[in-house]
Amino acid sequence: MARVKRAVNALKKRRKVFKLAKGYFGAKSKQYRAAAEQVRRSLRYAYVGRKLKKRDFRRLWIARINAGARINGLSYSKLINGLKVAGVQIDRKMLSDIAINDAAGFAKLCDTAKAALNK
Repeated sequence: MARVKRAVNALKKRRKVFKLAKGYFGAKSKQYRAAAEQVRRSLRYAYVGRKLKKRDFRRLWIARINAGARINGLSYSKLINGLKVAGVQIDRKMLSDIAINDAAGFAKLCDTAKAALNK
């Protein structure tokens, strides 16, 4: 049976890891074993980070909406409930953008929510 020589494939594998490890501190960018370990860990962190990013942005939008709502005399939960009762379908990303960039428009939305809650 012919012997398998892995030099080319092993070199390609190592090159791929070192390319991903470029810029890492110390041995993590120079030694294959340390680099491979750090690259695996970094890819895992990146995967988790992509999931956490969605949560973090939603929390930011809610904080901004709450700040705008409190300026207009409502709490966040009452604003969201009032908008739902009034039939206004707008997501939190858009609401937070309106709260920051268009205070008058956000005030009208708050008035709509108040009116729907007082019915």
